[in-house]
Amino acid sequence: MAIVRLALLSLRNRWLTALFATLAIALSVTLFLGVERVRISAKSSFADTISGTDLIVGARAGDVQLLLYSVFRIGNATRNITMRSLDDIRARPEVAWVIPLSLGDSHRGFRVLGTTADYFEHYRYRNRRPLAFTAGGPFDDLFDAVLGTDVAAQLGYRLDDPIVVQHGIGALAGQEHDDMPFRVAGILAKTGTPVDRTVHVSLEAIEAIHIDWQGGARKPGPGLSADQVRNLRLRPTAVTAAMIGVTSKIDTFTLQRFVNEYREEPLTAILPGVALQELWSLVSVAETALSVVSAMVLLTALLGMVTMILTTLNERRREMAILRSVGARPRTVFGLLVAEAGLLTLAGVALGTALLYLLMAALRPVIDARFGLHLPIETPSASEAIMLVAIVCAGCLAGSLPAWRAYRRSLADGMTVRL
Repeated sequence: MAIVRLALLSLRNRWLTALFATLAIALSVTLFLGVERVRISAKSSFADTISGTDLIVGARAGDVQLLLYSVFRIGNATRNITMRSLDDIRARPEVAWVIPLSLGDSHRGFRVLGTTADYFEHYRYRNRRPLAFTAGGPFDDLFDAVLGTDVAAQLGYRLDDPIVVQHGIGALAGQEHDDMPFRVAGILAKTGTPVDRTVHVSLEAIEAIHIDWQGGARKPGPGLSADQVRNLRLRPTAVTAAMIGVTSKIDTFTLQRFVNEYREEPLTAILPGVALQELWSLVSVAETALSVVSAMVLLTALLGMVTMILTTLNERRREMAILRSVGARPRTVFGLLVAEAGLLTLAGVALGTALLYLLMAALRPVIDARFGLHLPIETPSASEAIMLVAIVCAGCLAGSLPAWRAYRRSLADGMTVRL
């Protein structure tokens, strides 16, 4: 304890230098822990892109491929699944609800999703959080559209604005369904998921806008008007995929086996959580890169502290010599400098951790609203606590270099006047 008290007195005499060293370490610790929190939260948000859905069913394909086009709206399905097959699945006693998904059209770079009102009732994300509206509500009329928040923000849409859906996902002229425009009926709140970049319409609307199309092109001759289409009985014959909830979790694998062995057509049923983990493993290199960058920043701060101690060591030759002359042993001098480095690191860790929580408390609502990234304010986890202890130990270890130099110097070296 005497060494620690002596180190505190020494640092107080050089408070300005010690303050800057502490701030450098604190900012590095804040960045290090902040990146770690963002990394964990990003992984958690990624895993919670879809929550509460037990199975996703689509045409026979790989798990990741089915997940990409049904949840992330990336790529296209190899083929559709018929409504007869979906009805057979819906009739199973294990099934609680079904959300059909129809993809293939777009609007100014954003994917258009055809679905039912069950989508807004049963779709969950981030620990079963339901979808919410910032304006309007679900589609009611045949040509109502519900926009994700990014679609509305980037294209400047408001309620009741007209929008025109484009056939396919290309940019070919003359492929717009401009004879049957939609009306913005609702705008969803930010979720941080692909829902934000999706235009949602009803399955019947998807059928309506393609009623005069065949083989990817408009049929020649005059087509039906929007009012005429409203009077038709529209029912899709096929959809791209479907999200399914089961009545009991123990029935999930039973239903999955039924779908995978379905004989009428080749289908695949995947567990969203398992597929998400598989997909995350493919993109985890970015996660590793973030950790490496933050670790390098922290290492730079520790090296700066060592440089500061080494720089001031020559100015403290007389101080070290006086300590030796009053009976301090070389190991006492060694312990003094190691204690100073440890105290500086400990103060930096404490200040950096406090700064992180202050920033999280201030910025969390903004980050959640703008980016859909949830940053929970929690006590440091076991792994974070281990990292903080490791940082303090690394600071003590870094201080051993200047301490060793001071240890090796003789008493006469400190008493010598250098001109």
